[in-house]
Amino acid sequence: MKYEDLELKKPVESEDYKECSNFVVQSIELIMQEAMDTGRNQIIINTNLKLGIPMENVNKIAGPFVEAWAFEIFTESFEDVKNKYELINVEAGERLNMADVILQFKKIRKRSTSVTGHVDVKATSKDIANSGKSPNITSFARIRSAYVTDPDYMFIILSIKHSVSSSKDPKTNMMMGIMEVIDFNAYDLKYLSDSDISYNPALGTGQIQIRDIHYVSEQLRTTWAFCELLDKKCIASKKGFSQWLEYAKQNDWIK
Repeated sequence: MKYEDLELKKPVESEDYKECSNFVVQSIELIMQEAMDTGRNQIIINTNLKLGIPMENVNKIAGPFVEAWAFEIFTESFEDVKNKYELINVEAGERLNMADVILQFKKIRKRSTSVTGHVDVKATSKDIANSGKSPNITSFARIRSAYVTDPDYMFIILSIKHSVSSSKDPKTNMMMGIMEVIDFNAYDLKYLSDSDISYNPALGTGQIQIRDIHYVSEQLRTTWAFCELLDKKCIASKKGFSQWLEYAKQNDWIK
């Protein structure tokens, strides 16, 4: 039996998916840009450590802080009475959810009045070489199944670059760390080029990774074409076709 011999479920996305994807990505970038332009891009971390935050390991603690900051920025936009980005719901992704933040925007479509983006926030450090350069994005089987269940599933990567400095508060003599967001980039996982996506067979069914999160290019494709790409990378790894077939049976990808 070969991959080509199987009758797989082929998800078909809506006609306006690309338009919706562009809308969500651009809205996210506008919200981030406004936060930076209005001086809301700093996270203050107080500590009683005499030397302040250990800079050589700051990347290990940065992720949760940056995720929390992004969630607050989206929530502030949602709660703004002007609501110029037409956010109608903001939720924090539950533990073990593929997304850190789930955003729902108002958008008139043929069969609905909203569009939802599942946002995965990735933090990288300006001060540490190669920090967060090739992050794990999500489980192969989970993301592959998500696209079969919902052909319009929109998984957005929000890459946030930060810089950290320390200073002493003259009043309290406490060391104060300032984590500042200095750059960002948002893109739809489904539209990353073949060369940008890699498959790491370690951990469970394997992890989808981005080779270099700072330098990515776009390649338009259908949901089914993306599923085929993920399958190809899994099968080409040490997992091989037989292991992929087990995943396909377990997750009901075959008709």
